[in-house]
Amino acid sequence: MQRLTTTHARRWHLHRHSVGSGHLYQGLYKSFPIQQDEHFLTVCRSVERNALRANLVARAEDWRWSSLATRRLTAAQIKRESKPVLADWPVDRPGRWLQRVNAAESEAELDALRRAVQRGRPFGSAIWEKQTATRLGLQSTLRPRGRPRKKRSP
Repeated sequence: MQRLTTTHARRWHLHRHSVGSGHLYQGLYKSFPIQQDEHFLTVCRSVERNALRANLVARAEDWRWSSLATRRLTAAQIKRESKPVLADWPVDRPGRWLQRVNAAESEAELDALRRAVQRGRPFGSAIWEKQTATRLGLQSTLRPRGRPRKKRSP
């Protein structure tokens, strides 16, 4: 998927002699490992809140192009409206998911998620992040950006 979207975006820019504008071409495909527990639900909640966070709708489920809106439809409605069939999640959605999605996120939650997206770093518990970064060769995503500061001698 990353190769497809990246190649498409680059060819589109090359053909139109543009530096990229508009939401579709603002950034290239992002991916990062996610622990399949509460962290997975945090990411899904954030994705399903996007239209609400941008003040495009009053409630997250009102955004007709979201997975949240599609999951609320019956099988007959999905077929009639030609909606894609969504895959099951690797973890169960908790009860009162709709209320949870519509509740505001904390700044700490958003910051941690944004850090993972921007750096491509694993998103999960501290131990899981370190193990996953080591296994996938992503140790550099756990360190601060840039060259380490030199230690001053006294």
